[in-house]
Amino acid sequence: MNNAGNTAGYDIDAVVVGAGFAGMAMVRKLRELDFTVRCFEHGSDVGGTWYWNRYPGARCDAPSMQYSYQFSEELQQDWHWTEIYAAQPEILSYAQHVADRFSIRDHITFNTSITQAHYDEKTACWEVETDAGESLRARFCIMATGNLSSRLKPNFEGLDDFAGSWYQTSNWPHEQVDFTGKRVGVVGTGSTGIQAIPVIAEQAKQLSVFQRTPQFSVPANNAPQDLEYEANIKADYANFRAQNYTKPLAMAIDVKRNPLKTFDVDEHERRERFEASWNQGGIAMQFTFRDSATTMEGNEALSDYLRDKIGEIVADPATAELLKPKHIFGCKRPCIDTDYFATYNRDNVTLVDCSAGIERITASGIQVDGVEHELDIIVFATGFDAITGTLNNIDIRGRRGLALKDKWADGPRAYLGLQSAGFPNLFTISGPGSPSVLTNMVPTIEQHVNWIGDCLAHLRDAALATIEARQDAEDPWVERVQALADSTLWGACDNWYTGGNVAGKARVFPIYVDWVSYREKCEEVVANGYEGFALG
Repeated sequence: MNNAGNTAGYDIDAVVVGAGFAGMAMVRKLRELDFTVRCFEHGSDVGGTWYWNRYPGARCDAPSMQYSYQFSEELQQDWHWTEIYAAQPEILSYAQHVADRFSIRDHITFNTSITQAHYDEKTACWEVETDAGESLRARFCIMATGNLSSRLKPNFEGLDDFAGSWYQTSNWPHEQVDFTGKRVGVVGTGSTGIQAIPVIAEQAKQLSVFQRTPQFSVPANNAPQDLEYEANIKADYANFRAQNYTKPLAMAIDVKRNPLKTFDVDEHERRERFEASWNQGGIAMQFTFRDSATTMEGNEALSDYLRDKIGEIVADPATAELLKPKHIFGCKRPCIDTDYFATYNRDNVTLVDCSAGIERITASGIQVDGVEHELDIIVFATGFDAITGTLNNIDIRGRRGLALKDKWADGPRAYLGLQSAGFPNLFTISGPGSPSVLTNMVPTIEQHVNWIGDCLAHLRDAALATIEARQDAEDPWVERVQALADSTLWGACDNWYTGGNVAGKARVFPIYVDWVSYREKCEEVVANGYEGFALG
């Protein structure tokens, strides 16, 4: 499709921003369709999340056999995952293998960030600039920047005074950090902290956990990959993968939505069913009863069970009480863990309640409620400006110079999570308004990649120059995203989905919570001639 010498004057068909799982899949798809493509990646290698997040205990919370590409049957058959839930080094190794096997690196420029992308209405091109000083013009600009890629820098008074070492989980050093004999403090008990704390506790002389908000977590029950289970899946991988498109969360899960509601059974049976889900581990907990995630009464019963579990596991009653969440299960991202709560039974682990905030970092540690906790190392697990953070940090301007971050000042607005009105030929993979982080990400990434690739091929075949979300489609879609969220309990408390962890960010729930109906809608849109989009 490239017409580098034509009157349009674009240099390349598509620019892809980011070389994580989304960016790599997009590059491969575009090359398969014979489009020219350049990918730009801030890091020095592929992997995205799994390149940056190298902290102790980092692993996926979706089963390995499902958190993987399905575009190549040979790849699926050849690759062997060693654990049910793969750890970061193995996932990064997988990403590197894919990049090498499919010659994806040939199209990636590493150690380079996109600083701006401006749409030229006269030529229907995107003018892209990098922090290395390169400028190029592309027909299409595809943002594969990830939902959890804009890290929140620690913002505590006195951090520069700290005499020890400090690290951020989302920007972990490539070399191993040795905690042996050290007094370590971990700030943050979200999903990342919950993974890192048990591992650090095994090494550190003393570990102090600084908790602002307690979190629910259920056991992963991770184990080595069962070879018979793996062989059965590989014998019919196509059918297994088909379930990614028909099951909740895009996951071929062994649990099913229980047709019963929470109070359809007596207390004894209710407890037995909760216990069975706990023992199964992973995502089973939220499917124990049909109303566990949709009614406050059903959820409170589940939440009370989980609070009781914390009390059973943690020996010290005062510590157990501090670890029990006041919010309900699921209104913050559900976590899965390996021995998280049991870690507080160790003699070298102390829980510090900082619900009123950390007062300051001192030269020798962290001060909370007037008490200084002396530390040699601080680990900040302080999260991300999720969903929109990285997109808003790039100077993206559409028609009439409209800045994307200005259009999204009161919350992101997009159609299908794929495009935003006023920004022709600009696509977002797993963008706001799509199921994104509430799904098994690799299959849903591939669904977006295939949709975008097929769309570009359609434009080429029809000799069309542009595609743009229509405002009269975007507005009702944004309303539908919010209405679906309101029918659940996802927004029942402050969480990072809504930007509740970022000061000054508009509180909007930007995730489409029904993956199956979302996929069906995307197919319907194409079948109706790209309904809701303007093609020109």
